[in-house]
Amino acid sequence: MGRRRFWGCVEGNRAMSRGSLSRTVLWENNFRSGKVEEMKKTGRIIFMVLMSILLIGAGTVCLAAKEQKASKAKVAKTQKAPAAKAAFDASKMGNMAGWDPANWVNPEGDTIRIAVVWPHSGPGALNGQMGWLCATFVAYDINKRGGIMVDGKKKKIALFKADSQSRPDAAKKILERMVLQEKVHAFIGTSGSNIQKISNEMANRYKIISLNVAALADDLQDATNFNRYAFMTSDSTEAVGRGMAYYYGQVRKKEKKFYILCQDYSFGRELASGFKKGLKEYYPEAELVGEDYHKLFLTDFAPYLTKIKASGAEVIWTGDWTPDAANVLKQSRQMGIHIPFANIFMDEPGMLADVGVEGTKGLVNIKHFETAGPAFTNPGMKKYYTAWNTEWKKFTVAPFNSVTFTYPWGTFGFWTQQMYWLFSVMERAGSTDAEKIISVFEGDSYQFVSGRVVKMRSCDHKAIQGFRVCEFVPPDQQKISMNMPPYYWVKGSSLCGPSWEIPADRVLPWMDEKLDRCKGKNAAE
Repeated sequence: MGRRRFWGCVEGNRAMSRGSLSRTVLWENNFRSGKVEEMKKTGRIIFMVLMSILLIGAGTVCLAAKEQKASKAKVAKTQKAPAAKAAFDASKMGNMAGWDPANWVNPEGDTIRIAVVWPHSGPGALNGQMGWLCATFVAYDINKRGGIMVDGKKKKIALFKADSQSRPDAAKKILERMVLQEKVHAFIGTSGSNIQKISNEMANRYKIISLNVAALADDLQDATNFNRYAFMTSDSTEAVGRGMAYYYGQVRKKEKKFYILCQDYSFGRELASGFKKGLKEYYPEAELVGEDYHKLFLTDFAPYLTKIKASGAEVIWTGDWTPDAANVLKQSRQMGIHIPFANIFMDEPGMLADVGVEGTKGLVNIKHFETAGPAFTNPGMKKYYTAWNTEWKKFTVAPFNSVTFTYPWGTFGFWTQQMYWLFSVMERAGSTDAEKIISVFEGDSYQFVSGRVVKMRSCDHKAIQGFRVCEFVPPDQQKISMNMPPYYWVKGSSLCGPSWEIPADRVLPWMDEKLDRCKGKNAAE
């Protein structure tokens, strides 16, 4: 160790007293000045011993400092959001004038053919309308730009309604027709994990891509159900449940008594499981005072709400989606239950307006799309939302002209950005061939217009992403969150106000290590 390096380490050793350091310097000066002859043999020995101790100690300090620095660098590296391989660029959006989902016309010629898999009829039809709206928005934008370069030529997008009717048997029949008659290159959907399983199975059978933008159940891509043609760009049930528990235990730290009310199928039960895991991990002092599961499309929630009212619960955790979400929220307020719902899908404007400002105030929503408020801090977000709303004002055909479709709020924004991601992958693959798409999609990362970076985990095709949790507040308090005229989406209800980011590394999606592809893999990759 050189003299300069040695003294640099000594100076950095905060444990050494100033007096000790001064005496050490004096010893060195005396040694260098030739006065050493005055020192006794014993003194020289003591000096050398002391210097040796200091050298060893300083060396240890330097080594520890280096190790600490390296450790910090490693932590910083793991916590840093991954750089996106591609991004949605709102500045390149085409002229959206003329976009009308009610009067969609497919372009002529050689096209990229997409089956939009949703319940376009039946009890879940609203979800189908939402899915169709998002698909037409993305396709219209890309088509106005002239399409994307695949298979050696510029191709536009053609869309075909694949009506699942919320029934697995109907879904299977319509998807077979989509492949065999319409010659589609990919499936995009859907609400309901039971329907998404059918979509994935049919994609595997016919070797085309299935993009899951809406179904969250983790068992869609586990050791039993995984197939390489299916990509889950939606959220993970476990990640969502743990994310909400993280919020209550690490951010809010107020309510302690929770009641779980979810739909009785894989999605609802996995969501509940994720929330319970999250409470143990992030909020161990919390208490689960009740837990119930109900059938889909239930009209009477009174039996469940009566139990909740008597339980002493302070928060209801639910993953219910429309129409169940609307029914349970409205009926709870009618029964005098005003505790907040912690939720995923209670942000549909029409539903909120029906319940009113007081009935929706205090809801806590975990979002998939927006970044921490204010929501409209970047030019891309402003352009994106303005383009949508400008054309919505021209819609004349129900249901698209209703308040539900005013803006690309959380679900709309999330679904459209996932669709853009698929077409970005196609363009970079330069092909509609499934194998070439897979080669790009695995391990890919994409930046949404909101700024959020989402990464596709290679081993099980699940997206890694963080969340935003927001508390619903009355319209006059939404300005700070929305940051864009008119500052709220629905005047007659509460909507997102204060918000917090849940980092992706805190809510990694569940990875099934029984899946051979995932054995020994890092869940963050």
